[in-house]
Amino acid sequence: ADCPEDIATSAAEAVFKDIDELEAEISRYQPGSDLTAIKALTAGQSLQIGLATYDCLSLAQDVATATHNAFDCAVANLWEAWRTPSGTLAEPDESALAEALATSGSQRFTLDPSGMTITVHCDHLGLDLGGIGKGYALDQAAEILLEDFGISRALLNAGESTVLALQPPKDAASWVIGAGAPGQSHSLIDSALSGSGFSVQGSHIIDPRSSRPVPLRPEREHVWAIAPTAALADALSTAFMVMKTEETTAFCNELDGVDSILLEAPPE
Repeated sequence: ADCPEDIATSAAEAVFKDIDELEAEISRYQPGSDLTAIKALTAGQSLQIGLATYDCLSLAQDVATATHNAFDCAVANLWEAWRTPSGTLAEPDESALAEALATSGSQRFTLDPSGMTITVHCDHLGLDLGGIGKGYALDQAAEILLEDFGISRALLNAGESTVLALQPPKDAASWVIGAGAPGQSHSLIDSALSGSGFSVQGSHIIDPRSSRPVPLRPEREHVWAIAPTAALADALSTAFMVMKTEETTAFCNELDGVDSILLEAPPE
């Protein structure tokens, strides 16, 4: 109601155009993307990458360090080793697992901010920014709305998994978002909430610490992460699926603006 229709339409068009450009740059499924080009590199080779790719990889490395490798964007080859042609999961043989391990892990690439380059330390490194890219796209959308159109009151979402709340409507104290147990809600202002769980996709997250899929477990049916940016919330919701409850709690207690919501599976 605070934004004229023509400005809102132009803003939406600009945001969707930016999202299309981001997907072309950071998706591992796009033939011309940075991630496709990185996977073609052999050990020791370097490549200049786009700003979005650099931002996502840099944040991913920071989150990997902060969570003691509960989150890692460089486990795509591990995931492929576990996944069968039919899409189910099966224990890979020793040689396939060893090959995947040799081409996985954030320690196998180095970023150089001066040249916006990545140097890989193994052949055919498998990167996947699906655990951080949706949030990054929301952060970029918010920047476009504010800087290009002067829109500061908005609620942005990437499907049902990630939400970025800017300033609330003038007649509201905050944005109220449902998360956690049925009926539970949380107030957000200039912060993001992202969720991960087993209810929709089943076991679909690789634990970088064990190199195995995260098992279905009753104490961790679904988790949400609250953080100052959507990209960080996106990455942390994945990390919290891997981390133990006490580890997650301790992590959140150390960082301002970061919190977790853990939902246990209902008893059978």
